[in-house]
Formats: sequence, C-alpha cells, structure tokens
Amino acid sequence: MRMKARFAVISCLVLAAALPSPAGAQQYPTRPIRWIVPVPPGATTDIISRLIGGKMSEAWGQQVVVDNRTGGAFVIGTDIVAKSNPDGHTIGIFLTPHAVNPFVMKNLPYDAVKDFQPITLVAIVPGVMVTNANVPVTNLRDVIALAKAKPGQLNYGSPGPMTSGHLSMELLNLTAGIKILHVPYKGGAPAIIDLLGGQIQFVVLGPPTVMGHLKAGRLKAIATTAAKRSPGLPDTPTFAESGLPGYDTYEWYGLFAPARIPRTALSKLNGEVNRIIALPDVRERMLGLGAIPSGNSPEEFTAFVKGEMARWGKVAQQVGLRPD
Repeated sequence: MRMKARFAVISCLVLAAALPSPAGAQQYPTRPIRWIVPVPPGATTDIISRLIGGKMSEAWGQQVVVDNRTGGAFVIGTDIVAKSNPDGHTIGIFLTPHAVNPFVMKNLPYDAVKDFQPITLVAIVPGVMVTNANVPVTNLRDVIALAKAKPGQLNYGSPGPMTSGHLSMELLNLTAGIKILHVPYKGGAPAIIDLLGGQIQFVVLGPPTVMGHLKAGRLKAIATTAAKRSPGLPDTPTFAESGLPGYDTYEWYGLFAPARIPRTALSKLNGEVNRIIALPDVRERMLGLGAIPSGNSPEEFTAFVKGEMARWGKVAQQVGLRPD
C-alpha cells in the first residue's frame, strides 16, 4: 500500500509539472510588452509612457514598446486594448475621455467597464484657465461677469473634444450659469496661437504648456481647476477659491489591461508601475510636465474610474456634450 501511495504522489507531481501555469503567470512577462498610447508622440501622456516603459524594460529585461494609436476621440487605441489577448502583454494608458465617451458616443466597439481591468492611476494633471492680455478680466469673477454681459459672444479653445480643457469649461458654464462657446483644436499649440491672436478668449491647459507665455506677460492666469492649488502656480487661486465651491477638475492618466488578465500579471504590473512613479527622478520629470504622480491599487483605481464615469456622465447629459 505504501508503494502505491508513493507512486500516486509522484504521478501527481509529474502531472502537475507537465501542466502549463495559468498564462505563464510565474514567468510573466515572457515577451515584449505593447503599451498603447491613444495620443500622438510628444504629448505629455506619450512622454510619461516612454519614461515608465523605459524603467520597466530595465527592471524586467523585456522591451516595453510604446505604440501610438490615435484617432476616433481616443477610441481607436482603446479598442485595440479591449480586443487584445488578456495575458498582460498588451496594456494601454487612457485619459479622462475614457470615462466620458460612453455617454456621448453611440455604438462604441467596446464596453468601457466590462472589457477592461484598471491597473493603476498614473497621474493627474490640473489645468489652468488663461486669457490673453487684452481681455478685460483678472480673475474668475470677472470672467463670469463678462460672460453674463456678453452671452454667446465669448469663445474658449480646447485641445479637442472630451479633453480636460473641454470638460472643465463646460462644467464652468454649467455651474456658473454662463455660455462661453467651444472651439475645438487639434492639440493645445494651435489653441494658444489663436488665443494670443485674439480669435478666442480663453483656454484651459496644463501649466507647463502656458508657463512661458505667462512669464512673458502675453497671457494671464485666471484660476486653476483642481481642488488644490497647482504646484507650478502657487499664487494662482483655484476655481473653488474664486467663487465656485466644490469645483474640481483635472486630466487623469491611468493604466488599463484587457479584462480577465491573470491576477499575477496584474499584481506585477501594478507593483512595478507604482514603484517607478515613486522614484525621485521620475517624480521630478513628471512634475516638470505638470503631472502629479499618483499610484494606487487596482481596486482603488476601479472605484476612481466608476466615480469619474458617474460625474462626467451627469455633466454630459446636462450640457449635451458631443464628440465633435
């Protein structure tokens, strides 16, 4: 009987060794990782992705390949992640529009909740509302008063539909009871050109994008959008401090994988990215780009995304947001 029992144990061990581990979980990653970025090269999200990806490559001995897939109001890159093999070798960094598009776009090719596994919140980017030197305002109360005196006659630019610059201004319209018209651009740079030229009166962008113009006196900072003052503009009040209590908007960057990614791969990705964005040199670089490093657990990030969807879904319905 002892011989039979020993043979049975050995047979089980041999059989277990022959079976593949789930998705190669213990060896992950087993090949290069594809990192989808739904914005063009050179954008802040792209720079941060390459910064983190480079550190991951060094630590893991596997190349992290940043793949810029733009277009379709961020949908093209997002859909690639949704339809990828959920083995942890394709991930993507998504922005705030991921929480907005389900409410403003019909027939999305994916389910923004069910088809993805949130990994970690990488960073948040507070915005600053700026105007050119010729607009007769110095603070947010002046802006609201001017907009009420000239309903529908003032314009704001944004880097594109559903970007934080668009959402922040529409929330201002809603909460202040005003109507400043939206002029979408293909990026922040052309919006700044028209702002300087007087074709539009306002824009909300990340502080580093406008800092040179602020220092030169060509633009004026009105207020920052997040609940706390921006580290790069400590003397500029927030929207909440300027008469709109509770106002709090920012762009966020978060890392996602396809749904059903193995837990071991998810945990390893989460731990590694959180480790990297806590490194002093990485934090310094991100802060220089106007991005405040974050980092949290998959469960915390999942709750964050659900909260963002609830918030912006309500705003989208109230102001009639559209993707064009």
